[in-house]
Amino acid sequence: MLKNENIICISSIDWDFVWQGHQEIMSTFAKNGNRVLFIENTGVRNPNIRDFSRLIKRVKNWGKSVKGYREVMDNVYTLSPVVLPFPFSKTARLINKRLIIKSIKKWMNAIEFYNPVIWTFLPTGLALDIINCIDKKLLVYYCIADFEELAGNSKNIKLTEEKVIRSCDLVFAQGKILEKKCKKFNENVSVFPFGVNIDVFEDCKVSNSHTPDDIKDINKPIIGYVGGVHRHIDYGLICDMARQNPGWSIVFIGPIQVDVSKTEKFPNIYFLGKKAFESLPGYLSRFDVCIIPYKLTEYTKTVYPTKMNEYHALGKPVVSTSLPEVVEFNKTNNNIVRIAGNDKFVNRVNDALNDNSDIFRNERINSARVNSWPNRIEQMSDLIELAIQNKPKNEAIDWQAKLIKIYKLSRRNVLLPALIVATLWAAIFYTPLIWAIAYPLKISDVPKKTDVIAVFGGGVGESGSFGKSTIERARYGAELYNKNYASNIIFSSGYTATYNDAESMKLIATSLGVPKENIILDKKGSRAFENVKYVAIIMRENGWRSVLIVSSQYNMLRVALVFRNNDDSINEVLYTPVLNSQFYSNSGKRWDQFRAIMHEYLGIIYYWWKGYI
Repeated sequence: MLKNENIICISSIDWDFVWQGHQEIMSTFAKNGNRVLFIENTGVRNPNIRDFSRLIKRVKNWGKSVKGYREVMDNVYTLSPVVLPFPFSKTARLINKRLIIKSIKKWMNAIEFYNPVIWTFLPTGLALDIINCIDKKLLVYYCIADFEELAGNSKNIKLTEEKVIRSCDLVFAQGKILEKKCKKFNENVSVFPFGVNIDVFEDCKVSNSHTPDDIKDINKPIIGYVGGVHRHIDYGLICDMARQNPGWSIVFIGPIQVDVSKTEKFPNIYFLGKKAFESLPGYLSRFDVCIIPYKLTEYTKTVYPTKMNEYHALGKPVVSTSLPEVVEFNKTNNNIVRIAGNDKFVNRVNDALNDNSDIFRNERINSARVNSWPNRIEQMSDLIELAIQNKPKNEAIDWQAKLIKIYKLSRRNVLLPALIVATLWAAIFYTPLIWAIAYPLKISDVPKKTDVIAVFGGGVGESGSFGKSTIERARYGAELYNKNYASNIIFSSGYTATYNDAESMKLIATSLGVPKENIILDKKGSRAFENVKYVAIIMRENGWRSVLIVSSQYNMLRVALVFRNNDDSINEVLYTPVLNSQFYSNSGKRWDQFRAIMHEYLGIIYYWWKGYI
């Protein structure tokens, strides 16, 4: 058995989830003197509402840990990575890679956890990033599922899985179908179906005193299932069985992962929830027949139901739908599982209820012993040790080439970001690109006579300095008034520094000849949405139906979108931005212009998100 190694396990489940092969294998290695870092599931599909509780639990685990790391048993450390849950997003993958790799390397340095064996259950892009960025002694992929069927993006998972398989020193497959798939890319594939912790089941004393309370009073015969209550179970089959046999009790032990409301009308169907692994024998001891009622789909065609060995460990008869891996199991185990299609499933359960032969019972127990986890893990360990021994012979270590590669990679990591930044800087500040980006923001109508002129204050939004753009707007508004485009003027701004923005614009306008009695102030509107809102109110109160809007050149699109979305009582809105602005001209400062443009685009996105436009 493998000893004194460091092992990184990239898991497809969390440590605290239903106890499965992931925890069994890694805890066995830990008990044998190896140190294990168990990286909890980072996902193979985009999350949905059912995953919310799991995401909350991940955050809670982070809070209970030290930077995400916990020691859950001797020599086993878990990492609960808080990552962006979008496994096929390139941006999310890049961010997650930087977060998780940096974290793992810091932890490895802190605990002196060097040159590990990497064992992955996941073939995702993020798993591949971890594999490529961590110096390792050996790489093992345990292919336990058809991830192309599980993932929401089969094309991407197919590409990354192929890369993982090609990179591996060893590939373990759950069954024959997955073995065939993996051998397309790597000849070094061995079949290892999940096993059973035989000790837990053989230590169980089958007696009433060990029967859990929540199953003790359920009427027999009990037709039982242990495992996740998920979408692969044929609930139509279960309902038919309950309807045809009201005297049977059908009991499910495991976490409920789907809606099972269609079974609620049957009083003889019971869901007892997730149980501690150590308590499972007590529940199984009450079962008369154990079932594997899976639908036959592209995914379940590759499934090896590990519960089969747990059922057999207590000598229980098993009835399964015709899963290919169960059919394959029967070929080498004297057909000890009763296999049936939906139409014969209930008949096979009935047959199993009448199965009282000690010969068959002992045969099932012996099968479980052969398929026990100690045997499985010992065989896997032998292959890993042999691969470690042979690797130096097969891969001469060229330290010079490795050192040059490291320097090239470091240089590329520095030069590429620098080149990107320099290119963007040149494009923004030394080409017409900034004007092309700004063009959609500009709306400019020819002024004509209207009921009123409305001038929106600038605050510090565009220019970055209070008062600068406000002065330009007030002057231009006064200029339009003096040219008789309107007989009234509204100054709208709720922004206040030393003085209110609207008051300041009024002072400028009166100094330029606009009569005070023809000026109305709105001191509440502190942003474009509110400017439009309060100006529209003033116009309705005064019976005005047309308006000239004065604001900055880049602010006009956002103002226009707000007007179109919020008020149909105004007949005519003309957008007349400040002409020849010192801040938004070719001779102005490029940085000020760039900042103003980005300010407006972000403002439009925010307004859309809030429903203002």
